Amino acid sequence: MQDISDQPGGTITSRITRILADRIVAGALPPGERLRQDHIAAEFGTSHVPVREAFRRLEARGLVISEPRRGVRVAGLDPLAVREVTGMRAALESLALRHAIPQMTPDILAAAGQALQDGEASADIAVWEAANRRFHRTLLAPCRMPRLLSAIDDLHAASSRFLLATWQSADWQPRSDSEHAAILAAAGSGAADRAAGLLADHILAAGEALIAMLERRTGGGGGGGGRETDTTDT
Repeated sequence: MQDISDQPGGTITSRITRILADRIVAGALPPGERLRQDHIAAEFGTSHVPVREAFRRLEARGLVISEPRRGVRVAGLDPLAVREVTGMRAALESLALRHAIPQMTPDILAAAGQALQDGEASADIAVWEAANRRFHRTLLAPCRMPRLLSAIDDLHAASSRFLLATWQSADWQPRSDSEHAAILAAAGSGAADRAAGLLADHILAAGEALIAMLERRTGGGGGGGGRETDTTDT
């Protein structure tokens, strides 16, 4: 049993939510897996109340679904969900970047550049994905809009789950990321509209590549041959 009642870093509900979200994103809890309140409460040494609240938070993030008389299970990998998530990310991240660029400093740009280098240097998908998230978050953080950043963080978790679930089929491999480099260069020059446009296009193109990959896996059609490795550009 994992007793977390006296651990730092937020409420028991917040910690259960974070740990379950991490497991879902990483694929340790696969699509369709049923989440049982009693088992999770026993694992974390708590009552059913924080577990139910954690389920509600995960459902709001699109990571689980609750069905009458069937309980709670991990959400499937739905192409429509990918399109929704990437569309929201494109809109919200471009908004955040427009507000962040006037506050950008050389240190922030250097940290984003380091995240980009760290991702390019790794052949490990989990390392690359963490560096990718760090790159995006570093560039957006100066916007000083905490609610917006919180929403973007939730959407990034969903995007990461889609990527980690499909990377083997996408024949993923590390490569030079010219799109990220162009976004970084535009942000560094203060070209807010150009940077935001590049970022939105980058996210939307990656989403379409992921959708094509999911449709191939389920026999639902596809296309866009030669775009498979774009699934890493998130």
